[in-house]
Amino acid sequence: MPKTIDQQIATAEAKLALLRTKKKATDTRVKIIVGAVVVKAALETPDAAAKLAGLLRDRVTRELDVKDIQQLLASLDKKAARHG
Repeated sequence: MPKTIDQQIATAEAKLALLRTKKKATDTRVKIIVGAVVVKAALETPDAAAKLAGLLRDRVTRELDVKDIQQLLASLDKKAARHG
């Protein structure tokens, strides 16, 4: 027995939801990879450390997020202090 149009729509919507979930997971993974590379590079170079610390201080405004990056900021500041 062939599926009704409503069943076909439900199947298509389920596939679309799955694709959206996969896309979101991929986007999140890309952000994690890029972030890890940027942080690692910044912790290796005083100038990059200073720039990333400044960028984070300018752009991260949510109180919880600011709290979560304090240790990273301290490490970046320590590396940046070796600049001069």
